[in-house]
Amino acid sequence: MAASCPLPVTPDLPTLRAKLQGLLRFLRDTLSISSAHTVDFYTESVWEELVDLPPETVLAALRKSASEAEARPSESRPLLEAEGETGTTDFPKIFCETSQKLVSVEAFALAAKYYSIQNLEICTPFEQLLVALQGNQNQRIGKTLKAVEFMNMKKSHEVQAMSELISSIADYYGLKQVIDLGSGKGYLSSFLSLKYGLKVYGIDSSNTNTHGAEERNRKLKKHWKLCHAQSRLDVSELALKMSKERKEQNAIKNKADIEEVFNNSLTNQEKMSTSDFLPDFSGSVISNIRNQMETLHSQPHQEENLCFENVFPLMDLLPINAIEPTSSQQKPNRETSEVNKERRKMTSKSRESNIYLPLTSFITADSELHDIIEDLEDCLMVGLHTCGDLAPNTLRIFTSNSEIKGVCSVGCCYHLLSEEFENQHKECTQEKWGFPMCRYLKEERWCCGRNARMSACLALERVAVGQGLPTESLFYRAVLQDIIKDCYGITKCDQHVGKIYSKCSSFLDYVRRSLRKLGLDETKKITVILIFG
Repeated sequence: MAASCPLPVTPDLPTLRAKLQGLLRFLRDTLSISSAHTVDFYTESVWEELVDLPPETVLAALRKSASEAEARPSESRPLLEAEGETGTTDFPKIFCETSQKLVSVEAFALAAKYYSIQNLEICTPFEQLLVALQGNQNQRIGKTLKAVEFMNMKKSHEVQAMSELISSIADYYGLKQVIDLGSGKGYLSSFLSLKYGLKVYGIDSSNTNTHGAEERNRKLKKHWKLCHAQSRLDVSELALKMSKERKEQNAIKNKADIEEVFNNSLTNQEKMSTSDFLPDFSGSVISNIRNQMETLHSQPHQEENLCFENVFPLMDLLPINAIEPTSSQQKPNRETSEVNKERRKMTSKSRESNIYLPLTSFITADSELHDIIEDLEDCLMVGLHTCGDLAPNTLRIFTSNSEIKGVCSVGCCYHLLSEEFENQHKECTQEKWGFPMCRYLKEERWCCGRNARMSACLALERVAVGQGLPTESLFYRAVLQDIIKDCYGITKCDQHVGKIYSKCSSFLDYVRRSLRKLGLDETKKITVILIFG
């Protein structure tokens, strides 16, 4: 174990169950809003059905709530004073008891904040976890080396944050092997290998992604070597500059010392007889001067060594195998030779472990890693954007393999999760579902629904500034749905129009392309659009 700090204490199961019960009580009343499709607000008058307030009033209340929250960031549990003995909030203040419509936006906003993951205190903040994992140990790599050349800003941020966390976990538990499930283009895997010296196996179901990852990793290695070569050059230049400055300073100092000794000797000469002075000058003073001169000549070598020692912290910003310290400027001796030999041995071992191997395999809950990775050892299983059911399957693999000592996974695409109780009327042979996984939610037969899970994929920060929802394309979609319903008599269809909005030059073009894709008569479509216009 590389660190000695204890990890943060997590809540016990009874505490988690109690918090989950309160959350479900809140969601039962609000799930109808979360499950409303955006298009339905245009086509089905959902707003009037669910909300008893005009949109302007709701928006103003939400903006006010957000500004008040920013002004009072220290309030971690905003509805604590509104809790009863059971620890639940007063929902009748939020929803009308008879119509079940939303009547208090302020109370709704407070309740939503109260039941957020951050506020329920069931998770450890990212920064706090890093401090606990790293303790007093500095990371082997600084924050000066970036990977933005091969990624966009969002991906670069995610990869750097995730790789630092994974490396800290691996160091804490003494693990060298990492299994990256759903590795995709290999950004995270390459970064973990090159930057932190971990042995990484990246597994993805797409053979195209695997080959692309191999080529990208080859380019990254080349880029990495160039960065490190420049770093070595910068370190050497800094060392030589420091050495030169130190030489000049010492030369000035030694010259001053010699002049001082000589002047003192002349002063003493005036006070003493010639016979008393000459022996002392030839013996003590000349010896002193000789020593000073020898020191002056030997000092450059010592200072060069000192300079390289002083810049080693800069070299610590790179992986162990990134820099091989130059010894040509040091005094050759047996001890130095042995040190260099040992260093080369360590570097060689580091290079052997610093590898990334992309593999192609479709991962399920029953996947056997030994069949995919021959040299499987104690390892850490990770995943950045484990799509749909891959996230729960990662957890199932973790619990069934003794070699996997930890898991670090960030899921995505929640709308692709399979829900056990979503379509109970349909016969299905599937045994393992993406959601729910815990026994309590299975007993409750809990279901979120696809629309609610789709809403969970939205970036709230972007929605808050008007960048989350493509309003015009959704409006096109809503009008198209009404056209198909009124003119073709179709209310439900298993076919999908897909993402064609960006390819269309106008609404007319959008409708034509959509009907063509759905296999509907375009002649009737033209008549409808003219009337609609």
